[in-house]
Amino acid sequence: MGPVTSSPTADVSVRVAWADDAPAIADLQLRTWQRTYAGVLPADALPDVEAVTEAWRGSLARPSDARHRALVALERNRVVGLAVTGPAGDPDCDPVADAELAELAVDPDEQRRGHGSRLLQAAVDTMRADRFQRAVLWSVASDDALRAFLTGAGWAPDTAHRELDLDGSGQVRVKQVRLHTVL
Repeated sequence: MGPVTSSPTADVSVRVAWADDAPAIADLQLRTWQRTYAGVLPADALPDVEAVTEAWRGSLARPSDARHRALVALERNRVVGLAVTGPAGDPDCDPVADAELAELAVDPDEQRRGHGSRLLQAAVDTMRADRFQRAVLWSVASDDALRAFLTGAGWAPDTAHRELDLDGSGQVRVKQVRLHTVL
């Protein structure tokens, strides 16, 4: 028997987010929003990182529902992705059977390294463990990369669409389409 060789593997994982992750999650979320909403939302319209950090710290420490979960993708000990799951709130959804993947974000500098796939699989596993039967996700209509990623993973558009007023003035509107999958 010859020598055993091994190739190096990345130290990557996905786990439930902790309150101590709040600063890293806020930073990641704001950087991904800057890219997602570039050309739609003025940069100064985004909340500041301290406010987002405190909101995350509060929601992670005291979730409003046991089925609201935040997962983080890690490379070594660094947060590189985020997924947020919970009961779907759309009027045509059943909050017992239908989940919403409310956020799926990977650090723009860390994309195409498998973090999104690991994070999506962990989110699906989490929603299944919470006994959901179907999942939905709202995507910015112009986010072709996210929709292509999700359709490649078995998600499909379900004809639902909406337009959000992002700043409350009616001046900054974003169109979204909903995708779904059976869990």
